[in-house]
Amino acid sequence: MRSSRRQFTQAMLGATAMTLFDNPLISHARAAVKAPPKIRIGQIGVAHAHANKLAVYRNSPDYEVVGICEPDEQLRKRASTQDTYKDLPWMTQEQLLNVSGLQAVLVETEVSKLLDVAEVCVAAGKHVHVDKPAGESLPQFAKILDSAAKQKLLLQMGYMYRYNPGVVLLREFLKKGWLGEIFEVHTVMSKVVDPASRRELAEYPGGIMFELGCHIIDLVVGVLGKPEQVRAFPRRTSGHDDNLIDNMLAVFEYERATATVRSTAVEIDGGSRRHFVVCGTEGTFHIQPLDNPSARITLSKDRGGYTKGTQDVTFPKYVRYVDDAADMAKIIRGEKPSDFGPDHDLAVQKSVLLASGLEADRQP
Repeated sequence: MRSSRRQFTQAMLGATAMTLFDNPLISHARAAVKAPPKIRIGQIGVAHAHANKLAVYRNSPDYEVVGICEPDEQLRKRASTQDTYKDLPWMTQEQLLNVSGLQAVLVETEVSKLLDVAEVCVAAGKHVHVDKPAGESLPQFAKILDSAAKQKLLLQMGYMYRYNPGVVLLREFLKKGWLGEIFEVHTVMSKVVDPASRRELAEYPGGIMFELGCHIIDLVVGVLGKPEQVRAFPRRTSGHDDNLIDNMLAVFEYERATATVRSTAVEIDGGSRRHFVVCGTEGTFHIQPLDNPSARITLSKDRGGYTKGTQDVTFPKYVRYVDDAADMAKIIRGEKPSDFGPDHDLAVQKSVLLASGLEADRQP
């Protein structure tokens, strides 16, 4: 019966839509509506592992990419051969920030420079997308967030699972209370890191949790909020000739819940086991794998179109950053508020530092 009603509703909506589209007055009105002007955006840096996300913005109808800046000659030369950067004008940072009508900047430098560049961009009155993690200085990050808020500027962090369709559905379940009271979160984010990349990552004292685990810490804080305490259990497993802390566990403590976060640089086919599990008194929501998500949902009773017991949910192919870019455009145009405010981002960054075994009050 439920299926029949759904088919009937879809048929009625389809008939209504055809009637509207066939109406010449409606068609004329639609044609007269102009698309909003494109948002002028540029990028500073190509050193970050996710810097190639610029291709998403070049392919988006919401944006006009006006230029790119990279002061390092070798990095600039290497990037200029890639399709992502083809035919874009290379500029100095000052030139880019002074492009007429520039509204937003993607900050894609190496991690050690992310906050310094973001601070300059916000001071120049630009919205920013800052890749992860948000540097090593919580006080500096807090200062930038405060400056952006006072200017009504968006600072969007580049955590890559915020708009994952499995995570979006999970947030809907949480909003409706369908999982009951959350008492446990368990999540893993691992892969094998090659020797050259290990040496680069070893420059940062936070190990693989700082570099990779930050993505799922963003999700944990999104579900449970700011933790009361974070305990880090860093281990070094492999025999590689570097100082990378490559096997890390953190436990997040809350009054009525706990969360475990694991991240390693040595797990064979770790990508397929990346998962995010939320357990509540009325149900469990298990997303795995995170990069090509499907969800197994178990419920104590029927909820909306979901039935009591266990069911598997599949999603369309997930392409990173497409929805991030679309959401950023809506926020900049004033069509919606940000779903991830400065309080959330600050709580995430403090948690990342603590989970990485670092002090949260480090100065720049």
